[in-house]
Amino acid sequence: MSDAPCEVWFYHLERSSAEQVLPELLEKTLGRGWKALVRGVDRGRLETLDGLLWTYRDDAFLPHGLAHEPMADRQPVLLTEGLDNPNGGDALFLLDGAEPGDLAGFARCVLLFDGRDESALAQARGRWTYFKRGGHPVSYWRQGAERGWEKQA
Repeated sequence: MSDAPCEVWFYHLERSSAEQVLPELLEKTLGRGWKALVRGVDRGRLETLDGLLWTYRDDAFLPHGLAHEPMADRQPVLLTEGLDNPNGGDALFLLDGAEPGDLAGFARCVLLFDGRDESALAQARGRWTYFKRGGHPVSYWRQGAERGWEKQA
Protein backbone atom coordinates (compact mmCIF):
# COMPACT_ATOMS: atom_id res chain seq x y z
CA MET A 1 0.00 0.00 0.00
CA SER A 2 1.34 3.41 -0.90
CA ASP A 3 1.35 6.51 1.28
CA ALA A 4 -1.15 8.19 -1.07
CA PRO A 5 -4.37 9.37 0.58
CA CYS A 6 -7.32 7.03 0.39
CA GLU A 7 -9.61 7.71 -2.58
CA VAL A 8 -13.23 8.21 -1.54
CA TRP A 9 -15.90 7.23 -4.04
CA PHE A 10 -19.54 8.18 -3.50
CA TYR A 11 -22.11 5.88 -5.11
CA HIS A 12 -25.50 7.56 -5.42
CA LEU A 13 -28.07 4.75 -5.49
CA GLU A 14 -31.23 5.72 -7.35
CA ARG A 15 -32.47 2.62 -9.18
CA SER A 16 -30.92 -0.17 -7.15
CA SER A 17 -30.43 -1.02 -3.50
CA ALA A 18 -27.10 -1.54 -1.78
CA GLU A 19 -27.88 -5.27 -1.75
CA GLN A 20 -28.15 -5.24 -5.54
CA VAL A 21 -25.01 -3.17 -6.13
CA LEU A 22 -22.61 -4.37 -3.45
CA PRO A 23 -21.90 -7.93 -4.74
CA GLU A 24 -20.70 -6.65 -8.12
CA LEU A 25 -18.50 -4.00 -6.48
CA LEU A 26 -17.03 -6.63 -4.17
CA GLU A 27 -16.30 -8.92 -7.13
CA LYS A 28 -14.44 -6.08 -8.84
CA THR A 29 -12.51 -5.38 -5.64
CA LEU A 30 -11.40 -9.01 -5.30
CA GLY A 31 -10.58 -9.02 -9.03
CA ARG A 32 -7.98 -6.31 -8.31
CA GLY A 33 -6.36 -8.59 -5.76
CA TRP A 34 -7.68 -6.46 -2.90
CA LYS A 35 -9.47 -7.40 0.30
CA ALA A 36 -12.69 -5.63 1.27
CA LEU A 37 -14.13 -4.50 4.56
CA VAL A 38 -17.88 -3.79 4.57
CA ARG A 39 -18.88 -1.62 7.51
CA GLY A 40 -22.49 -1.25 8.57
CA VAL A 41 -24.33 -0.02 11.64
CA ASP A 42 -26.66 -2.95 12.37
CA ARG A 43 -25.58 -6.53 13.03
CA GLY A 44 -28.93 -7.91 11.84
CA ARG A 45 -28.58 -6.15 8.48
CA LEU A 46 -25.02 -7.45 8.12
CA GLU A 47 -26.19 -11.00 8.87
CA THR A 48 -28.90 -10.65 6.21
CA LEU A 49 -26.26 -9.36 3.79
CA ASP A 50 -24.06 -12.35 4.71
CA GLY A 51 -26.82 -14.71 3.58
CA LEU A 52 -27.37 -12.72 0.38
CA LEU A 53 -23.69 -12.83 -0.58
CA TRP A 54 -23.81 -16.65 -0.53
CA THR A 55 -26.83 -16.77 -2.85
CA TYR A 56 -26.93 -13.58 -4.95
CA ARG A 57 -26.01 -15.41 -8.16
CA ASP A 58 -25.94 -19.13 -8.99
CA ASP A 59 -22.73 -18.94 -11.00
CA ALA A 60 -20.68 -16.89 -8.53
CA PHE A 61 -18.77 -17.43 -5.31
CA LEU A 62 -17.91 -14.48 -3.13
CA PRO A 63 -15.79 -15.60 -0.14
CA HIS A 64 -16.69 -13.61 2.95
CA GLY A 65 -17.48 -13.74 6.64
CA LEU A 66 -18.71 -11.79 9.63
CA ALA A 67 -16.32 -10.08 12.03
CA HIS A 68 -17.67 -11.93 15.08
CA GLU A 69 -17.00 -15.35 13.50
CA PRO A 70 -13.76 -17.37 13.79
CA MET A 71 -10.89 -16.47 11.43
CA ALA A 72 -12.34 -13.08 10.54
CA ASP A 73 -8.81 -11.85 9.86
CA ARG A 74 -8.48 -14.34 6.98
CA GLN A 75 -11.62 -13.30 5.08
CA PRO A 76 -11.22 -11.65 1.65
CA VAL A 77 -14.50 -9.80 2.36
CA LEU A 78 -15.38 -9.04 5.96
CA LEU A 79 -18.69 -7.64 7.21
CA THR A 80 -18.41 -5.63 10.44
CA GLU A 81 -19.84 -2.92 12.65
CA GLY A 82 -16.41 -2.18 14.13
CA LEU A 83 -14.05 0.65 13.29
CA ASP A 84 -11.00 -1.63 13.06
CA ASN A 85 -9.71 -3.42 9.96
CA PRO A 86 -9.12 -7.01 11.11
CA ASN A 87 -8.74 -8.53 7.63
CA GLY A 88 -6.36 -5.82 6.38
CA GLY A 89 -8.88 -4.63 3.81
CA ASP A 90 -7.71 -2.44 0.96
CA ALA A 91 -11.21 -1.17 0.17
CA LEU A 92 -13.71 0.02 2.76
CA PHE A 93 -17.42 -0.04 1.90
CA LEU A 94 -19.72 2.08 4.08
CA LEU A 95 -23.42 1.20 4.36
CA ASP A 96 -26.33 2.92 6.08
CA GLY A 97 -24.33 5.91 7.28
CA ALA A 98 -21.59 3.87 8.97
CA GLU A 99 -18.71 5.93 10.31
CA PRO A 100 -15.58 5.82 8.16
CA GLY A 101 -13.13 5.98 11.06
CA ASP A 102 -9.44 6.25 10.19
CA LEU A 103 -8.85 5.68 6.46
CA ALA A 104 -5.11 5.09 6.87
CA GLY A 105 -4.22 1.78 5.25
CA PHE A 106 -7.15 1.78 2.82
CA ALA A 107 -6.61 2.50 -0.87
CA ARG A 108 -10.28 3.26 -1.45
CA CYS A 109 -13.39 4.04 0.58
CA VAL A 110 -16.73 3.49 -1.15
CA LEU A 111 -19.71 5.24 0.39
CA LEU A 112 -23.04 3.83 -0.83
CA PHE A 113 -26.03 6.07 -0.16
CA ASP A 114 -29.71 6.01 -1.06
CA GLY A 115 -30.48 8.96 -3.30
CA ARG A 116 -34.18 8.73 -2.41
CA ASP A 117 -33.48 9.41 1.29
CA GLU A 118 -33.02 13.10 2.13
CA SER A 119 -31.08 12.42 5.33
CA ALA A 120 -28.71 10.06 3.48
CA LEU A 121 -28.19 12.73 0.81
CA ALA A 122 -27.45 15.37 3.44
CA GLN A 123 -25.00 13.08 5.21
CA ALA A 124 -23.24 12.26 1.92
CA ARG A 125 -22.89 15.97 1.12
CA GLY A 126 -21.37 16.60 4.54
CA ARG A 127 -18.94 13.73 4.14
CA TRP A 128 -17.96 14.93 0.66
CA THR A 129 -16.92 18.27 2.17
CA TYR A 130 -15.17 16.56 5.09
CA PHE A 131 -13.11 14.22 2.89
CA LYS A 132 -12.29 16.91 0.33
CA ARG A 133 -11.02 19.24 3.08
CA GLY A 134 -9.04 16.31 4.49
CA GLY A 135 -7.08 16.00 1.23
CA HIS A 136 -8.72 12.83 -0.04
CA PRO A 137 -9.36 12.51 -3.78
CA VAL A 138 -13.16 12.23 -4.08
CA SER A 139 -15.33 10.95 -6.93
CA TYR A 140 -19.08 10.94 -7.38
CA TRP A 141 -20.76 8.10 -9.29
CA ARG A 142 -24.42 8.07 -10.27
CA GLN A 143 -26.47 5.26 -11.74
CA GLY A 144 -27.09 5.75 -15.43
CA ALA A 145 -30.24 4.88 -17.33
CA GLU A 146 -28.93 1.40 -18.11
CA ARG A 147 -28.00 0.56 -14.47
CA GLY A 148 -24.33 1.25 -15.20
CA TRP A 149 -22.31 3.87 -13.36
CA GLU A 150 -21.43 7.30 -14.70
CA LYS A 151 -18.74 9.40 -13.08
CA GLN A 152 -20.17 12.86 -12.42
CA ALA A 153 -17.34 14.49 -10.46
